[in-house]
Amino acid sequence: MTVINGEVAARFEPVREEFSANFARREDIGAAVCVYQDGRPVVDLWAGVADPDTGRPWERDTLQLVYSATKGATATAAHLLAQQGELDLDAPVAEYWPEFAANGKAEIPVRWLLSHQAGLVALDEPVPLDEALAWHPMTAALAAQHPQWTPGTAHGYHGRTWGWLVGEVIRRVSGRTPGRFFTEEIASPLGLDFFIGLPPGERDRVSRMVYRKPDVDLTTVPEESLPKDLRELVAAWRDPNSFSNRAFAVTDPANIDFDSPEVQAAELPSSNGIGTAHALARMYAALIGEVDGVRLLTPETLAAAIEEQASGQDQVMVVPSRFSTGYMLPTTNIPMTGPRAFGHTGRGGSLGFADPERGIGFGYVMNHVIGGPGDLRATALADAVRRSLA
Repeated sequence: MTVINGEVAARFEPVREEFSANFARREDIGAAVCVYQDGRPVVDLWAGVADPDTGRPWERDTLQLVYSATKGATATAAHLLAQQGELDLDAPVAEYWPEFAANGKAEIPVRWLLSHQAGLVALDEPVPLDEALAWHPMTAALAAQHPQWTPGTAHGYHGRTWGWLVGEVIRRVSGRTPGRFFTEEIASPLGLDFFIGLPPGERDRVSRMVYRKPDVDLTTVPEESLPKDLRELVAAWRDPNSFSNRAFAVTDPANIDFDSPEVQAAELPSSNGIGTAHALARMYAALIGEVDGVRLLTPETLAAAIEEQASGQDQVMVVPSRFSTGYMLPTTNIPMTGPRAFGHTGRGGSLGFADPERGIGFGYVMNHVIGGPGDLRATALADAVRRSLA
């Protein structure tokens, strides 16, 4: 039986119970969960193994790559710039990044980049990975790229390109890389153990990921044998020219080793944030209220940031999705604690969110990448928080 480390306030014992069940029944290997309520931590738990190859245990300060949960941190940086009066989310991107105007993109507002409406999910020619990690070749390719649909008429998850698009706007406006801006303006004031671009001295603290192979490869199953609600999605997976595949094939090679030192050291503001569950929960808590004297966004900025911008069928994920200006909003597939919650999931199970109605900041990170409708780890923890509050 896995030993659960850390502390839980009395009324939040259901969270400890579900966290333990994640190891006993839901295949967690190493993981951490943290919950803030009204600016104070009420759950801070960790358990398991950080590196299955060596047996290195998961410690309180173990760092975990969180894939697209990074987008919540990057979106926060953009909204902080807007709050400071440096960035107008309704201004054309080209006002800050003139080269972006090429191929019919002159009128695309910054807001559409953040809310996945710009139609720049894919590239006609993938960028060599080493060049993409160096930043400027990828942003140059995106500036020259024509949209895949008429911007503003549809939305689709910009799984990889979102980070370079939003990150370049942050860089142009602030004069700092998005990772540096996040460190100086958000992580340092709050004392967050979270990085977009891992410093060399921190690598020994990073957990190693384990990727679960699916029990069944649905792309090999005859269409008539698939449930009707999965047929459109599986058809997209089978089509190499679908947005579902092209959105994650913008580099050459398309598969990126997120455990590699080179990838972890680079700045990929859509997908390579590395930090703790405590850092995610604390950041989201500071978005909706004061945490040790620090509040990131004013109530007015926050209200605008979490207002729905796009919803309905997603052109990439081929399921309904909802986005504010940079954050995911709750759906039946995205586990949070209330209708006004906002945050972001990450590939394989990680999740960070805030619920302003309940005063909750939440973070869950793990090294066993599972994902899909059968992965109930984050859902169980969010449900436990909701039960604890009730």
